[in-house]
Amino acid sequence: MIESNPNLKEYKQAFYLSAGECNPQAEMPLTLLMNRIIEVATNHANSWGVGYARLIEDGQGWVLSRVTIEMQRYPRVDEWYSLTTWIEDYNRHFSQRNMEIADGQGNIIGYARTIWVVINLNTRESVDISKLGYIARNVTPHPCPIEPQSRLRPFEPTRTENYLFRYTDIDFNGHVNTVRYLEHLVNTFPMQWHAQHFIHRMEIAFVKEAYYDSEAQILIGDTDPMNVRLDINADGITRARSRFIFQKRPK
Repeated sequence: MIESNPNLKEYKQAFYLSAGECNPQAEMPLTLLMNRIIEVATNHANSWGVGYARLIEDGQGWVLSRVTIEMQRYPRVDEWYSLTTWIEDYNRHFSQRNMEIADGQGNIIGYARTIWVVINLNTRESVDISKLGYIARNVTPHPCPIEPQSRLRPFEPTRTENYLFRYTDIDFNGHVNTVRYLEHLVNTFPMQWHAQHFIHRMEIAFVKEAYYDSEAQILIGDTDPMNVRLDINADGITRARSRFIFQKRPK
């Protein structure tokens, strides 16, 4: 149960990374971090009384549009970590929500910038949020030092991978889950590459929803293997655009 506090400008939640949640490098996978970002954002909205349960009464819902994550390192197995979130700005079209990721000792190890929109669940069109007073009174000047998401333009792929969206890819809205897009992108790189490198910065923009049984093609532009562009197309339509910036793991 999330305690109601309509004036809570910042929301913090702590987690413990268990062995069963880790990747082969005994650290938090990027996909789990994405899940935590969504969870903490949802809990903050719930504390204001404007989470999913409230908006669904009006046939509306928050939708994640863009995410940028930049990490110096990821939480490790058996380590506590926390996410703190706040609203940087908003306009009639979208809300800019930031995240700060810290280790158990309070050291900042990463940040995230997210863009959210409210849509009408029947028409799938965006809703004007400029008059939502609870957002206006909770905007905070807390800085987020990472650069906003770059413009993700079409590119010429150097290789492609194909995938058919199946049952486990689909969420309760009936379309492909946000985190599943990211999972498929991460899996385009071999295990040995992940063993030697980590994703320092990830940018992803969700363009259009994809559905069950859609034939997806992942376009990969890795002329520079440390700065890779990735698009997910399904049925000939771009569904998501992304960029991964890698760093070598310390020896």
